[in-house]
Order: sequence, then structure tokens, then C-alpha cells
Amino acid sequence: MKKKFLAIAALGAAASLTLAGCSSDGMGGTGSGSSGEGSGSGDKGTITLGYLPAWTDGLSTAYLLQDQLEKIGYTVEMKTLTEAGPLYTGLAQGDVDIYPSAWPELTHKSYMDEYGDKIEDLGAYYENAKLTLAVPEYSELNSIEDLVGKGADFDGKIYGIEPGAGLTAQTQSMLPEYGLDGEYELVTSSTAAMLTQLQSATDAQQDIVVTLWRPFWANDAFPVKDLEDPQGAMGEAESLHFLGTKGFADEFPEAAELIEKIKLDDAQYGSLEDLVVNEYGEGKEAEAVAAWLEENGSDFDWVVE
Repeated sequence: MKKKFLAIAALGAAASLTLAGCSSDGMGGTGSGSSGEGSGSGDKGTITLGYLPAWTDGLSTAYLLQDQLEKIGYTVEMKTLTEAGPLYTGLAQGDVDIYPSAWPELTHKSYMDEYGDKIEDLGAYYENAKLTLAVPEYSELNSIEDLVGKGADFDGKIYGIEPGAGLTAQTQSMLPEYGLDGEYELVTSSTAAMLTQLQSATDAQQDIVVTLWRPFWANDAFPVKDLEDPQGAMGEAESLHFLGTKGFADEFPEAAELIEKIKLDDAQYGSLEDLVVNEYGEGKEAEAVAAWLEENGSDFDWVVE
């Protein structure tokens, strides 16, 4: 668990530094491929892929797409951000060609309402993604309803992630549904900061409530459980999508055809994320994807060797 936490904390710190040093459009570029240079021939053009390193669903699929797209002749440029808002803005403006793990049905619906006419849905790769509120396994609480009147046990705080995240907005709308808005404050900062609080609390066997989501490796790395949501205020399950800037499929037809075929189930996604985030870690994402494809590639009809 310590190894996994250090990996995500490092990712969060790296993303913050990248954003601090980038241009006014809010995006910082990184080289593609393990050497920092695009490893594809680039004959078919350059595709810019935007992702948030601290959100490891997108981190994992970003490097999966990089590997596959470069193998069919594209050059892939990676751009890192720390907030969903600038990423959707970049996608709508064409500064980013692909967002590799979007939650457009619910979590990012507000961004789709604003930018959707300039964005192209390239297909869903994963079903049953969820937003959750979680507490340690040792907690006696089992439902969000159980938080009522227990604010003092949690110092009146629910620890969240980035202020601009869809999870943050959904949690804020959930609080009044359960009558928690006067009793709890949603503390936002970053995914890494939330996990720091979770690490400290669970190490000390203390009470804490945090915002989480599935799929996310932290659900297995930390001793936590989801709180039941009888009112459905955290939203229904949704799919994770690949989004492109408008006109992407026309400009990059072979890329769009490949991307549309990619589908992952829980076990497949989980093994990919575990290798990228935990086994290999920051700076070795491309190696992790290569190892995952070597082990799992024969299970898929879309994999390019």
C-alpha cells in the first residue's frame, strides 16, 4: 500500500509542477515514448493526447493509446493537466486531440453541456464507473445516511479531490440531499492530498470520510469501503469514454477505427492500472503498457503488435 500511495503522490506532484511551468492555455507538453521522443514513424500525422496524471484511469489508457497509435504510424504528443476544465477547453479548441478517459454521461456532464458540440465521442471502453463516498473498513457506518449527526467524529470534514472535478460537483450536490450541508465541509485540494489524509487516518485507525471512484486502485490499496447511497445522490454508474476534438475521425480515420474497438472489463482494466501505477510507476508507463500487452494482448482483437 505504501508503494502505491507514493506512486500517486509523485504523480500529483509532477502534474502540479507541469502545470506551473506551462503556457497560458493551461497545458504542459511532455515527450512521448520512453526516450521523450515520439517512437512512431509519424507518417500519418501527430495526435495530441491530454490527460491528468493524478487520475490514473486516464493515465493508464493514455499510455495504452500512445503505444497502439504509434504502432500504426502516428506520432503521439502527451499533454498533462491537473484539472478537467482546461482539458475540456483544450479539446474543444483543438489544442488537445484526445481525452483518453472521460466521464461524459454524468460526472463531466456540465463540461459536455458547454463544449459538447465541439467534441466527438470516439467510443466507450469501460462500463460501470462509479462515484463514491468511502470510509475505513473498521468504521461502523455503512450508508451516507449514517453520517447525519456524526459530524464531530469527522471534524466536520469530507476530504475531496480537485475543485474542478466532476466528483467534487456531484458531492456538493449530494450534501443537501442527505441534510449534510450544514454539518460537513467538503475540503478540496488534489487527489494526492486526499490520499495523504486517507493514509494518515487509516494508519492511525482514525475516522475519515473521503470521495473516491471506481475504477481506482486506491479502493484496493487502502482498507476502505463504499458507503451505500440509497437516494442515488452520487449518481448512477456510467461508462468511461474516449473523446476527440470535433473532426477527429475525419482527420485520423485509422486512429478512430482502432480506438472504437478498445474495450476493457474490470480484471483487464485493473491489471493495466496496477502495472502502470504500482508495479512500474512514474517514468516507466510505456514499459508497463508493453508488459501488459505482452501478457494480455492475445485476449483482444484490436491490439497492434
